[in-house]
Amino acid sequence: MKVQDARYVMSNSDYQKCPSPDLPEYAFIGRSNVGKSSLINMLVEKKSLAKTSQQPGKTQLINHFLINNSWYLVDLPGYGYAKVSKVEREKWEKMIGDYLHNRENLICTFVLIDIRHSALAADLDFMANLGEAGIPFHIIFTKADKLKSGQVASNVEAYRQKLEEIWEEVPPMFISSAEKNEGRDPILETIETYNQSFQNTK
Repeated sequence: MKVQDARYVMSNSDYQKCPSPDLPEYAFIGRSNVGKSSLINMLVEKKSLAKTSQQPGKTQLINHFLINNSWYLVDLPGYGYAKVSKVEREKWEKMIGDYLHNRENLICTFVLIDIRHSALAADLDFMANLGEAGIPFHIIFTKADKLKSGQVASNVEAYRQKLEEIWEEVPPMFISSAEKNEGRDPILETIETYNQSFQNTK
């Protein structure tokens, strides 16, 4: 897929105020500081479409971007660590949960995992909740450039084994590096395949 046009559409705290659900939609989410904004900017080949920050918790709303006038990329707030109050964090969790469970044109959620870390409870719990709700998701390992290739392969395999203890079928996985433009084509090809299926069902 060639990304020819990528533009910001709107931000909301209520899924019911999001754009009309007539195009396929893909959500990107992960723990705070996982490299989500950098990955999104790498996918669409724009340096500042999604706002990057060294400060965890920068994304605080449901952010919609229209890609090629044919599908939505959605940047969701991170979960886990962020320097916000418990009340604010609970408000984010409800906003995210309402969106994920009720957005009818959400085709797939991409859960971002920092490749440098072993399986963390926050990530495993979040994915378990998606599975229990029947919400399709894929895993994108980020920051692959921070490790040697052998360590990347080892960490991914360890993560796969951990998931196999929990899941009958492990979700699809991608390895990415925003720094080295790695993983872009496989992720976009997957989205393009889903887009074609979406059009065929209309």
